[in-house]
Amino acid sequence: MALASLLILLTTAGYAVLCAVKPFAPCRKCSGTGVRTRRRTVTICRRCHGHRARLRIGRRLLNNSRSIHAAGTRPHATDRKAAPWQ
Repeated sequence: MALASLLILLTTAGYAVLCAVKPFAPCRKCSGTGVRTRRRTVTICRRCHGHRARLRIGRRLLNNSRSIHAAGTRPHATDRKAAPWQ
């Protein structure tokens, strides 16, 4: 049981490091080429929009959690009261 928990923890930590170091992965739909071939036509990949890479799910979760935290903890300019000498 402890070995399985340790393995899960190491896998999660490794994925977190991978998302921090290399946030983009090759697009799976176009295999990182940016174009899709259908019959005789060549079109830009709809998933990656021709950029040949996509943002990893773990990095997307990290970015989203950072923005939620920033929105909830930092004071906005409209929330500050003006000093009486101004």
